Amino acid sequence: MEVLDEMIGASPAICAVFDLIRKVATTDMPVLLTGETGTGKEITAQAIHARSLRKDGPFIPINCGAIPENLLESELFGHERGAFTGAVNQKRGKLEAAAEGTLFLDEVGDLLPSLQVKLLRFLQEGTFERVGGQETLRVDARVIAATNVDLKAAIDQNRFREDLYYRLGVLHLHLPPLRERGEDALLMAMIFLKRAAAASHKVISGYTSEAISAMRAHPWPGNVRELSNRVRRAVVMAERQEITPHDLDFVSEERPTRDSLDSLRAAHRRIEVELLVRAISLHHGNLTRMARDLEVSRSTLYRKLRAYGLEKFVPPNTSSSAVTKTKRTRTTSPAVVGHA
Repeated sequence: MEVLDEMIGASPAICAVFDLIRKVATTDMPVLLTGETGTGKEITAQAIHARSLRKDGPFIPINCGAIPENLLESELFGHERGAFTGAVNQKRGKLEAAAEGTLFLDEVGDLLPSLQVKLLRFLQEGTFERVGGQETLRVDARVIAATNVDLKAAIDQNRFREDLYYRLGVLHLHLPPLRERGEDALLMAMIFLKRAAAASHKVISGYTSEAISAMRAHPWPGNVRELSNRVRRAVVMAERQEITPHDLDFVSEERPTRDSLDSLRAAHRRIEVELLVRAISLHHGNLTRMARDLEVSRSTLYRKLRAYGLEKFVPPNTSSSAVTKTKRTRTTSPAVVGHA
């Protein structure tokens, strides 16, 4: 499993995103993030900023769809005193606040045509004017934009400028929905559970087999955000040491049937993760009992747990001994480990 800030996953789809994040972070070019609601576009933007040469500068987010249209221009570009009724003082906008850093434009597809023109000019020339101002200002800020709107369709409907689309999309990252990320949902569910249980001061070891099956079958229309919210709710509702489908609010939902095939590698990973998560839940992280039921050695079990980022759910006293044993085994008989 790989972790990039708050981004977590082991699936090929999200690992490809991690690779792209590292590459685009080394440039100053605009980045366009696309994906369904809840796929983690702002977290991705923060990860790019944190790995860029601008990491010591500010990261300034603005949600273009959450601010009334008549206020958005002022919020973004600022205004001069007297520019409109109520403008009693000069105000710097988000763009100026992002100087030497990164401006994150969430839901950029909701920008009015007039603001699209001003944004395009800034991307091309690095200049703009505040609302009601005559002075041309220059700011050094990188722009990362995100949307869940099909911008190409918006272009066809004359709702989004084609030149702005290509200017923003010099570097394009598409975030896959959770339903296309295989075992990542279970991996994240375990990590979200650990965090939520600690915050609530509750002792919860894992999920029941029924809960795991329910999560595997759920299509996750709200993606990572929905998963996080369901797990936090489950921790509040739980009355036992294991999370049930009822805790996750899955009881009344019908389970869709799987009508597509996994690759053999994807199926193998999915089955391994599911079995490991079930074993952790059933035996509360006891390596000896887990290894016995899964019919593998403790060193092989711990190697599998580490591969999927699940070793953190094993009590420290057992995990440390497993690490020692794993190292000893690799030193003395690497062929045995390799074929385990």
